[in-house]
Amino acid sequence: MAPRSDNGTHGLRHAGDDAFQLTVDYIKQETVEPLKGLGRFLSMGIAGSFCLAFGILLILLGALRLLQTETGTALTGDWSWVPYAVVVILGIAVIGLAAWRITAGPGQQKLPEVVARREARETELQEGAS
Repeated sequence: MAPRSDNGTHGLRHAGDDAFQLTVDYIKQETVEPLKGLGRFLSMGIAGSFCLAFGILLILLGALRLLQTETGTALTGDWSWVPYAVVVILGIAVIGLAAWRITAGPGQQKLPEVVARREARETELQEGAS
């Protein structure tokens, strides 16, 4: 219960202060707290992406060193470019695999349903205009 003012009734000013505080708390609840969660989500995602990229870079560098040292004299002289070409092709394959998995994600499964709804809406609009 709100405290009473000097004249024994609830103070209008106190009610206004309560309304203002309620509004501020609501804005914090609906904007600031979700943004904090989004910030944590993004920071962990970005950190994970950098770690993954660094790991893949080290694997590709390891593959290059493996090809350069363990093939003996087969890839030396005029053939010294082959290990670099193999590593570039492996890197392109990793990029292609990542792009393929990104485009074939969970949103792709819903795409036929979305396209069918859009076509039905367009058909209704064309029939309504005719």
